Formats: sequence, structure tokens, C-alpha cells
Amino acid sequence: MTTAPLSDAEGEKLLRRVLLRIVPFIFVCYVISYLDRTNVGFAAISMNKDLGLTATMFGWAAGLFFFGYFIFEIPSNLLMQRFGARIWIARIMITWGLISMGTAFATGPVSFSIMRFLLGLAEAGFTPGVYLYFTYWFPGKWRAKATAAFLLGIPTANIFGSPLSGWLLDMHGILGLKNWQFLLVAEAIPAVLLGIACLFVMVDTPAKARWLSEREKTWLQNKLSSEQASISASHGNTLRGALTNPKVFVLAAINFCCIVGSIGIGIWMPQIIKSLGMENSTVGLIAALPYILGAISMTIWARLANRSKHRLPYVVGALAFAAISLVAAALIDQPVLKIASLALAVASILSFQATFWAIPSSFLTGRAAAGGLALIVSIGNLGGFVGPFMIGLIKDTTQSYSGPFYAVASILMLGTCLMLWLGDPAKQQAQSDAAAKPATEC
Repeated sequence: MTTAPLSDAEGEKLLRRVLLRIVPFIFVCYVISYLDRTNVGFAAISMNKDLGLTATMFGWAAGLFFFGYFIFEIPSNLLMQRFGARIWIARIMITWGLISMGTAFATGPVSFSIMRFLLGLAEAGFTPGVYLYFTYWFPGKWRAKATAAFLLGIPTANIFGSPLSGWLLDMHGILGLKNWQFLLVAEAIPAVLLGIACLFVMVDTPAKARWLSEREKTWLQNKLSSEQASISASHGNTLRGALTNPKVFVLAAINFCCIVGSIGIGIWMPQIIKSLGMENSTVGLIAALPYILGAISMTIWARLANRSKHRLPYVVGALAFAAISLVAAALIDQPVLKIASLALAVASILSFQATFWAIPSSFLTGRAAAGGLALIVSIGNLGGFVGPFMIGLIKDTTQSYSGPFYAVASILMLGTCLMLWLGDPAKQQAQSDAAAKPATEC
């Protein structure tokens, strides 16, 4: 006797259960990931003097992480398809944790730069790998929900990591380490432990999930296969197709503009706040405030975008408001208002990220998703080099943070214009299909 498929209500209930089973662990991993790539911003408060780093040198070295990320991003995602998410993400986390610890033992600008580059190589593939992993488990709107929940890891890492980092910087001489060394080692250990946990917690695909019944596996796989077939029919699913699709490169450029702002401001935020005359522990507490606002705003913004038939205004509006807020921060001298403007800029960038990633996954599937998402992330992550380096260079030149704020705001506005020019690829394809349908039926 054939088992009846799940009803729509049962399917929604199943997807909610899958989300609660899959996303929390990935979320914790992302929190540690983001903390380990940006905690050098706090370490720099005392590390730069010990290692002889100027603002320009620090910006250059901190940004080298993203060159390593760029080089190994696409190969890493393709290797994940071969070995499976469970093994590959475990490998990523264990190696980045060990290298992050090793950064604590840098002795000067060259060794610090090398360790940051190697850290990028080790962590490459984690973020696009997660986006790809979600395509194995979630259709349509549920993938957007999973992505938005996953991206909450950015503000969460800073909400808890900033006060922690500030507190660790006030600890001297533990285990014979300087305060910044102890900070880097202590915050790297969880990555190794979580990497080992990946081997026991993660499941590659629904077909391998022991906690799903055969009926649930069949329904979910049919749902995903149907969606992927529809995407493939309209956009193709080959790696070559993704890597030659102009829309993918435009989305990569938009992501680049966003990350110039998110990483640039994120890495320099502790030093910006310190320049206002704060103690280390106070810097940590204040640095968390923009991300508390960001966690709230990105959750509300993503929910509104998911309910709307028109996602584009939410994506564009968030990035434009971030640019405006940075201009305000450059013009304002009063410390409280300056921090408030920076908080609005950070919150707006996070809201953009929470709504942007539903766009590429709406028209990429299969190997096209593996390569296309990795390409968007890898090119975008070069902004993680440009942002910190540009801010450091302009800061050394002008002895002020106003110039860097104007420069980052200009790049964010460029991303806004590109997003407006591109539009929504999935919506455009749907309109094209609808227009062609009557002619086909004649």
C-alpha cells in the first residue's frame, strides 16, 4: 500500500522541525567563525604597539585574511560537494581554530600577515558552504528563513564577543601570555571543539537523517527536487553556467561593496571607540551596542522582506541607509551621536545581508549553486581586505576617521546603485516565463 504524502500543513510543520534541528548548531559555529575573524580589532588595541604595526600595516595584514578566503573559496565548496558537509565543515573549523591560536604567537608585521592569510585559507568555504548546505535541506521561503537566522550570528558574535574581548584585554600575564595573545588563544579553542562536534551533529542530506521518517524524507526530497528542476529549467544548474552568468558577477560586486563596510567598520570599531577615550572593558560594552540594534533590525527586516512580494526595496533601502548613516558619523563630533550613527550604519548593513542572500539562491541550484554562491562570497570577501586597508591608509593620511567614513559610504552607495540596476533575477525570470507561456500554448 502506498503511503500518502504529507499535507501542506504537515510539510510546513516538518520544515519548522528541520530548521530547529539544523540551524542552531550551524548558528553557533558561525558565531565563533565571525568572532575569530574580527577579534583582531580588539587585539590591535595593544597588539599593534607590540608588533610595530601602523594603522596602514594593520589594515593590510588584517585584510589579508580575505585574500586567502578568496583563493580557496570555490575549490572548498566543490570539495564539500565531494566529501559532504559534515566532514568538510569539521575540517574547516578545526584548521581555522588551530591557525587562529597560532596568530597569537606572531612576532612582527610579516608573521602576523602570514597567519592572517593562512587563517583565510583555512576558513574559506565555510559561509558559502553553509548556504549550499541549506539548499540540500530547505526549499524557497524556508531557505530564506534559515539564512536570516544563520546571519544573526554576525551581531551575536559581536554582542557577546565584544564585551568578552574587552574583558580579556584587561587580563595580563595569564599562562605567561600578553593580554592580546590570551584573547586570541581563548577565543580560538571553541572552533576546534565545535569542529570535532560537527562529525557527530551534522547530517549531510535528508536521506541520511535518522530523525526523519521515510515518509518525511520522501516528501522533503520531492519538494526540493521539484524546486531545483524548476530553477534548472529557467537558469541552468551547471558550474560553467554559474561562472559565466553576468548576474552572478554583479551580485558578487554588490556583496563586495557591502563587505567593505561590514568588515571595515567591524574590525576598526574597537579602535574608533578607543579613540573617544574609553577603557578597554568599556570599549567592549559599547562595541556590542550596534550589534544589539543590528540583531533586532535584521530580524524584523528579513521577516518583512519574506512576507513581501517585492524583496528588492528592502535590499536596496538597507544598503542606502547604511551609507547615509556613515556620512552622518563623519559629520558629527559629539561622541554619543557619532556612536549612534555608527550603530545605525552597522544595523543597516546587517539588514541588507539578511535580505540579500535569498536572491542568488532563488536562481542557482546544483553545481551552479556550489560555484555561484562561492563566487559571490569569494569576490565579495575581497571587500574584507579593501575595507580595513582603506580605512587604515586614509586614517594614517588624514589623522581622522571622517575620511574613511566618507570613503566607505561611497562604496556602499555604489552597491545600492548596482542592486537597483540588476533588479531581482528570479522575479525577472518569472515575468519572462509568464510572458512566453501564451505564445507556447498557441
